Amino acid sequence: MSLKRSHSAGIRTSFSSGSDSGSKLGRQELYDELKRLAQSGQVFAPVDIALAIGAGEALVSRSLLGLAAEGYLEKVDTGQYRATPFAEIPQAEFIKALARASKTDSTRQRDLSEIGRLKQNNDVMRAKLLTAIAERDHYLAALKQHGIDPGPVPVPTPPEPSAAAQTPPSPVPTGAGSPTPSGEGGVGNP
Repeated sequence: MSLKRSHSAGIRTSFSSGSDSGSKLGRQELYDELKRLAQSGQVFAPVDIALAIGAGEALVSRSLLGLAAEGYLEKVDTGQYRATPFAEIPQAEFIKALARASKTDSTRQRDLSEIGRLKQNNDVMRAKLLTAIAERDHYLAALKQHGIDPGPVPVPTPPEPSAAAQTPPSPVPTGAGSPTPSGEGGVGNP
């Protein structure tokens, strides 16, 4: 019976030690590959890293997404990254960031995609605003070129409060034209 325990324990330790060294080796390989890509400044995809270090694409993709959320990678496009911010990261800080990035849950993924969508929408709206400003400047220059004064810059007027909000409610008079609780002295009462 002790032979079985020692044999199974030996198998367990060899498997666990192999997976531990493999995960450390993967982190080191990922770190080295990201450092290399940071120095070259090229854009890469998770599949490029996965092929370079021999890891699963899904694992690499999840790690890169988390590292981008942490600010260690720059997300250029959907599934495209640049490692420029990664150039000055020490290995100890990378390991901590990778541990945080590997804990990405579905809520965080949804939030990250929503943030990406909002940033893209912000870029579109900024471009539209810059176009409108350029058009305004063009038309103002055309008016001035022909000697037409465009006048003062319009100032938005604050909304006026409604008439009901301006006048306070008038108190109800208790004099001769109003009925009394007993019904005496009112209009139409004898």
